[in-house]
Amino acid sequence: MERNIIAILRGINPYEAAAICDVLVAEGITKIEVPLNSPDPFDTIAEMARCTGGGITIGAGTVLSVEDVTRVKDAGGQMIVSPNADIDVIAASKAAGMLSYPGVMTPTECFAALKAGADGLKIFPSFLIGVEGLKAINAVLPKGTQTFAVGGVGPHNFADWISAGVAGFGIGTGLYKPGYSAAEVSGYAREIVAAYDKVTAV
Repeated sequence: MERNIIAILRGINPYEAAAICDVLVAEGITKIEVPLNSPDPFDTIAEMARCTGGGITIGAGTVLSVEDVTRVKDAGGQMIVSPNADIDVIAASKAAGMLSYPGVMTPTECFAALKAGADGLKIFPSFLIGVEGLKAINAVLPKGTQTFAVGGVGPHNFADWISAGVAGFGIGTGLYKPGYSAAEVSGYAREIVAAYDKVTAV
């Protein structure tokens, strides 16, 4: 079962990459983002790409330039996540055969990102837009648009966001902070997956 949960590992080091990646995948999280403002992010992405098998999506977050898209691709990344909707970054990601998830807050940004080829939309920061805000935006988005709530989301409010029509979640500090052991990350991942499965069960 593929879950629409993106693990955001801001601050992770390359030497942690394999162990953290392994426990996330073991608990059922198969989309992993390494923000580029982490230490040696391209080395971390390369390490994760080496240690994962099929069905796992490794990528970068906080991607702000076309040049960084190329570096992520060269490191073995498959996904580009940004805090903003930069049309050039989206276009470069798609030209490189990568998934593109730009950050958006307004309908204007949503439609511009989709027109540029985005695979999905990162609703960021979600706590500012709120559940009611997402409901209003979802009412005008093309049917089937993948939206991910990022910022202030977690097991305590998964159900509210799912009811608003969100397709998935990006989880950062609720899952990983610098210094967390692989065992700690495993425990948090287990709780997050259980809560996600509960609210998405048909």
